[in-house]
Amino acid sequence: MSACAEPSRGACAEKEEAGKMDKQLQENMSIYMQIMQKVREAIASGELAPGVRVASVREFAGVFAVNPNTMQRALNELEREGLLVSERTSGRFVTKDTAQIDAMRRQLAEEAAARFRREMQTLGFSEAEMLAFFRVSADEAVRGA
Repeated sequence: MSACAEPSRGACAEKEEAGKMDKQLQENMSIYMQIMQKVREAIASGELAPGVRVASVREFAGVFAVNPNTMQRALNELEREGLLVSERTSGRFVTKDTAQIDAMRRQLAEEAAARFRREMQTLGFSEAEMLAFFRVSADEAVRGA
């Protein structure tokens, strides 16, 4: 039996949550900004649920293989954005403000849609062709094709 098989949401659960996130970092953007984006995506997808305690700076730094100062900067910025809340003696938590999370999720979706449009335009697709392509692609995904 693993030490992380406890029903409580303690340190083991936090490590499991951090373990699900994509931790691959690119060289074309600041490391702390990439980490912020990955945490935002985890919150938007529900992987990090509202009110859940997140891993400590040291644990996250180990997971992402970065300097703890870099991780601290990323988490501080996410606090400034209102996505994380720090409780002095208990650690950091994902905000319980679902309106804040929904607004961020919508912003991420709008950014993804804009990237999609730019890439499709680069490939020579018209707006109508983009919509048709997206509909067919979505239908195939629903059917499991």
